[in-house]
Amino acid sequence: MTTAESGGAKPAAKDPWELPDVSGLVVGVLGGTGDQGRGLAYRLARAGHRVVIGSRSADRAEAAAAELGEGVEGADNAGCARASDVVIVAVPWEGHAATLTALADDLAGKLVVDCVNPLGFDKKGAYAIVPEEGSAAEQAAALLPRSRVTAAFHHLSAVLLQDPAVERIDTDVMVLGEDRADCAVVQALAGRIPGMRGVFAGRLRNAHQVEALVANLISVNRRYKAHAGVRLTDV
Repeated sequence: MTTAESGGAKPAAKDPWELPDVSGLVVGVLGGTGDQGRGLAYRLARAGHRVVIGSRSADRAEAAAAELGEGVEGADNAGCARASDVVIVAVPWEGHAATLTALADDLAGKLVVDCVNPLGFDKKGAYAIVPEEGSAAEQAAALLPRSRVTAAFHHLSAVLLQDPAVERIDTDVMVLGEDRADCAVVQALAGRIPGMRGVFAGRLRNAHQVEALVANLISVNRRYKAHAGVRLTDV
């Protein structure tokens, strides 16, 4: 029997651009004293979020927060994780596993957004590293089984993020994760930054190529003296 014959109506497809209101979320940034972390903290605070940046040293985090202004707060990594609804991981790849292992309890139940790019550098330039788990995001998911891990914010220029004279950053943010609702939250968070758009880009098993693309962007930026991002067409 068809749906029409049974009298039932096929439910309308959900609009993929219908995203939740995330304006009240507290955002933590682990690695918030580094360039990428500082830039994301600054932009999200400018968008109206309460933002807490984390560092191994609370004093260092508080000093960085004072420099950023916009109401940004500083704390040690554990305090940052506990105070936040959404936690962005922006630590160096070399410290990724150790940092998350130490914070597994503090990050339990949290929505975690991993934006770490496992890269190496030699005389030929940047190249992608393939972690044992497949990607930094998959490593995070393995180390944080009680957290909801997503991946996003990989392709953003730290220079543009930190420049107060730049009003808009016209780029797309590819968001990956296992739960569509969690991804929608991260998409909406990206959309809080003028010019940005969060686009669902698949499950975490596809995170490696997204992380690895940063090596190509570094080559683009060096060749053209630019701050290139990524824009997806026809969506």
